[in-house]
This record gives sequence, structure tokens and C-alpha cells, in this order.
Amino acid sequence: MIKKLLIANRGEIALRIIRTCREMGVKTVAVYSDADKDSLHVKFADEAVCIGAPASKESYLNMSRIISAARITNADAIHPGYGFLAENAEFAETCIGSDLIFVGPMPNMITSMGNKSFAKDTMRDAGVPVVPGSDGTVKNLDEAREIAGKIGLPVMIKASAGGGGKGMRIVRDMNELESSYNNARSEALSSFSNDEVYIEKFVDKPRHIEIQLLGDRHGNIISLGERDCSVQRRHQKLIEESPSPFIDDLVRDKMSKAAVLGAKSVNYLGAGTIEFLVDSDRNFYFMEMNTRIQVEHPVTEQITGIDLIKEQIRIASGEKLSRKKIKTEGHSIECRINAEDPENNFRPSAGLVTAFNQPGGFGIRVDTHCYSGYRIPPFYDSMIGKLITFAPTRNEAIKKMSRALDEFIIEGIKTTIPFHQMLMQNEKFLNNDYDTGFIDTLKD
Repeated sequence: MIKKLLIANRGEIALRIIRTCREMGVKTVAVYSDADKDSLHVKFADEAVCIGAPASKESYLNMSRIISAARITNADAIHPGYGFLAENAEFAETCIGSDLIFVGPMPNMITSMGNKSFAKDTMRDAGVPVVPGSDGTVKNLDEAREIAGKIGLPVMIKASAGGGGKGMRIVRDMNELESSYNNARSEALSSFSNDEVYIEKFVDKPRHIEIQLLGDRHGNIISLGERDCSVQRRHQKLIEESPSPFIDDLVRDKMSKAAVLGAKSVNYLGAGTIEFLVDSDRNFYFMEMNTRIQVEHPVTEQITGIDLIKEQIRIASGEKLSRKKIKTEGHSIECRINAEDPENNFRPSAGLVTAFNQPGGFGIRVDTHCYSGYRIPPFYDSMIGKLITFAPTRNEAIKKMSRALDEFIIEGIKTTIPFHQMLMQNEKFLNNDYDTGFIDTLKD
């Protein structure tokens, strides 16, 4: 078993990992930038090491400083959390080369699934349904025109090494193809240092549904059910729920089996998520695989009763999965609480938190590193917490969320709490009548 774990991350996910480690008897090491010296993850870890200036490249993306922090504290493992270096194969390889256990998949798995076109080809070969499109990356504009003409408009041009909506363009008219192709490549190059793109059929008004997977070193891979992540803004998730209110048990079973099949094809190890687009007829298509713990993992924990961070640590220690058959119960919803101003195009709102009261009560969970007197730095992602509810039914979980949002008081900065309060009263959301374009309709 891992004895001392360094968390190569910050904020709520670092604190989340520390809490599980304490319950498991695993010592923890927090790393932090100058801007995060007052964050709760620094206060609650057994040890803490400052690794640099506020800029991510000087701290949370600085591999050598993180490895050095592990060495001077005698840590024997590193957990990357999500974001930053979590899906960086070089970092995973560096950890392993430094005789540190990397709590995540092997470097080759990160590399193969991180390349979107390669991942798509791999899943297709494994028998997982994929969206019709190019076989691998598109070499030039003429090939792009040929593929778009073959599969029919609209099409989506995507960065092969992409994520977060960058290097992505929808083409609804052939006259737009050239500019969209060039712009997607340019943005991909600047964002990922890789200008390769691929093309696939654009699925209109889809649901975004993902399957949570766990795989151990003994060849066991299991599905822990799905999460519906269709409430998005600019391809960034805002609300997640489990189970999905959109699919039935038959589709759910097919999706889970397909995801397990795909993961087995690469001998996947650790926690991972296979994401699908689901059309209005409930046909599902592989979109991508995330080789890390997800922001929205708490909703899966709520309905399964399984601590996913604990499972990650156990798997990395060489243990077998604690369960092979998963039973789900109830309904869970997560709202991401961001330091943003919804009334001003979600402009980031860093600054001093002058008052902080988090909700409580039965079925309420809050994952956050914030408190009254904490200064939110402007250098990182704007998410400052997650509010999660659990209840026997979706309707009850929504009512509980509405009540909890009313109790969640954060003053001194702007947050997305009012926006979520509005969504919990929205008739389309309440009636499960939404897709990935839902947020855009609210502006109409």
C-alpha cells in the first residue's frame, strides 16, 4: 500500500484526495504556488511544499519541481488530480522513472487515448460505435472537402490533440469549410502545439453521456454507470447528474458494455471515462476517453457508494477492485460553482471572499477549498467548488439542490450560484427537455 502520497494539484480536488488519504492512513504532501499558500489543501495536508510562482508553468506544470518535492518529503506516489499534468504522458513516465507510483494509467495509455483520432480508430476496431468521419487525421483541404462531401453536412472539425472546445469548428455550408479548416488548425497549433485535425459528422442536438470505468492490474474492468453532462456552456460542463434521465436500461446496458469493451482493448488501468454523444433516437457514438478522475466523479460516488479516489489508490498499489458488480441507487446532481459573473458573460471574478456559508442537511455534499477570508487567485480555473445532492428520485434531488443553492452564501465575489438557481426552476431542465445546446437557448 502507498504510504505517502504527493498531490500534484491544487484546490478542491487536492483537498478531496487528502480527505480520502486520511481515512486510509496514507500520509499526504501538498504542493502549492505562492498564490495558494492560504488554500485549505495546504492547511490539511501532513506536509506542504511551495513549488514556485503563481503562473502554472512555474508551479503546477513544472515537472522537475514536483518531482523534487516528492523526493525531499520521501513520498512514494503521486496523484495528479485533474487538469494540469493529469493527462501528460511525459509526467507519468517521469514519475515512474523516478521510482514513484503514478496514481493513474500507464503513459502509453495516456498517449494513445489523448490522440483523439487514434482513440477513435482504436474504439472502432474494438467494436465501439463511433461517429462517421475521417480515418485518422485530415492531411489537407482537398481531403477535408472529400470527407465532408461523403458523410454530408453538417460536420465537425476537431483538433486531434484537443479538448475544452479548442480547435473545434462546426461547418454547415461548404463555403465555410476552408476558413473553418484553417482556423481549427491554427487554434490547435497554438493551444496544443499540434495542428492535426480530424473530421466527423456533427450530431445535432445530442446528449453528452459518459461511462465511469475502473480497471486494475489483474485484468478486471468494470463500469460504474453513466453521468449525463449535457448542460454545458462553450463545451464546458456546468451540471452533471447520474443516472441519465434520457436513456433507458437497455441503452444504459449497451453503453456500459461498449465502454468496458473499449477499455479492455487497451488494457486500461485506473479510473477513466469514456464519453459518448447520444442522438435523439438514443444511438450513441464514442467521442473521447479521459484518462483521469473527472470533476464530476462525486455523483457516481453518491449513487454507488464507492469512493473513486480510494479505488484509484488501491489500484495503483496493485490491489484488485473491491467490487466487480455495481449496484446503483437514487439520483445525484452536481452544480459547479465558479467564480464568474453570469450577468456579464461569465467574466471571471477573482478576489477576497468576505462571507462564506455552505449548505448542509441530509443528502448535501460540498467539495470546496474556499472559506471566509480566502482570496481567490486570478491565475487558475474559475471553479471554486461543487455542490452535490443525493435523493431517491431526480425530482427530489432537484428540489434539494434548489434549497441548497439558496443556503449557499458567498460574498465579496460574483459566482454562478444565481445562474444555477435559475436553472433549477427552468421548465425544460425540470422536464428533461434539453441537450448540449440548452444554455444557448436561454439567451433567445
